[in-house]
Amino acid sequence: MAVANPAIASGMPTPPSIAIRPATPEDLPLICALIAELADYEKLAHEVRFDPQTLGQYLFGPRPMAEVVIGEVGGTPQGFALFFHNFSTFEGKPGLYLEDLFVRPEARGAGLGKALLAHLAKLALDRDCARFEWAVLDWNEPSIGFYNALGARAMDDWTVMRVDGPVLMALAKLAENR
Repeated sequence: MAVANPAIASGMPTPPSIAIRPATPEDLPLICALIAELADYEKLAHEVRFDPQTLGQYLFGPRPMAEVVIGEVGGTPQGFALFFHNFSTFEGKPGLYLEDLFVRPEARGAGLGKALLAHLAKLALDRDCARFEWAVLDWNEPSIGFYNALGARAMDDWTVMRVDGPVLMALAKLAENR
């Protein structure tokens, strides 16, 4: 009699199944919890200021600004990826930008991070995107090593620039004074 699963036949435990699914409005509390866990991991919990209702509006309202996929291991949500489209003028095509990817510590090593990235890469190709990009903190050596192993390359010749808070308001005020 043939056994369908070689791991079962050898007595080895079968790895838990991995599933990636689009988030729904019912996932908002989970998304909020995962964002808080990510911020804690990145030592940036003091910078988390979002309002869950506003976040829900931007994710699931009439004009969504970003999308989320939930990663499950063995049927249990263990991670997420939040992403949105950007645009390359040089390519003349959209790109996919990964804002956040997080896998809970207990699920690391199960292949969920790789599955989330592969899912988004396929989504980028399905949507005719020219690029799939993200940023990683320079101290996060485990993630940098993981991304390098997947074939990602650092864009060392680019520097991320940001204005926010009072500086953003001051810059916008210049438009009013024209």
